Amino acid sequence: MIRGALFLLAALVLPGLPLHAQAAPDPAPAPAPPAEQIVAGLSREDVEITTSFDGSEIIIYGAIKRETAIPPDEALDVIVTLEGPAQALTVRHKERRAGIWINTSQVSIGAAPSFYVVATTRPLYLILTPAQDQSHRISIPLAMRAFAGPMEVEDAVPYTEALIRLRQANGFYRQDEGAVRLAEQTLFRADVRLPANLVEGVYSTRIFLLRQGRIIDTFRAPIDVRKVGLERWLYRLALEQPFIYGIMSLAIAVAAGWGASAAFRLIRRP
Repeated sequence: MIRGALFLLAALVLPGLPLHAQAAPDPAPAPAPPAEQIVAGLSREDVEITTSFDGSEIIIYGAIKRETAIPPDEALDVIVTLEGPAQALTVRHKERRAGIWINTSQVSIGAAPSFYVVATTRPLYLILTPAQDQSHRISIPLAMRAFAGPMEVEDAVPYTEALIRLRQANGFYRQDEGAVRLAEQTLFRADVRLPANLVEGVYSTRIFLLRQGRIIDTFRAPIDVRKVGLERWLYRLALEQPFIYGIMSLAIAVAAGWGASAAFRLIRRP
């Protein structure tokens, strides 16, 4: 009897309750593709480092795909960046005290590209706003990812500037303004020269399409840089078997010294 009363109460109350279960909302429509898109390619997707490797050149080329007419009063620009594997490093400041140069302070950088090139159609400050640069980390100073550990100095800018200056002097960091050639606001090409002493790893290529300082499309592609042949065998041996590599190096040095000594004795013999 009690069970029947409960069923009757439920039948009277439930119809009056609001319905909480609702139909799932329609999925949001996918964002429309940009009016102008990059279609690009690389002259090569891998670089092989051999014992005779003296550098290489990568040609980055492409076109602008568009569905509408070219805007008549808005300048089109292209930025190409090529970034090598990031490395953690420490920048130290030295001072001369009592006739001796000693390290007085240092800044540890968590990730700095081993190689970084920015190629543009025009000077970078004319085509890229600071906000867009900060968002996409395009310029060389912003390519530094983060600082590692506690800061020992109040201002780290002189240390990063010193690192950039040293790597620019060695050809590892470059800003090639005007190196991207753009034809009829449709076709573009950039030739990027790679130095001989590259770090092995995956290099990242980025292409930015801009109008009025605003990035409207991007393109990314990897480049695999690796050692091959005898160069790779020696590199892997030094990393994985350092003791054997050291013994082999010592044996080669001894053999070379003995060979040179024997050659001199033969030359001096009357």
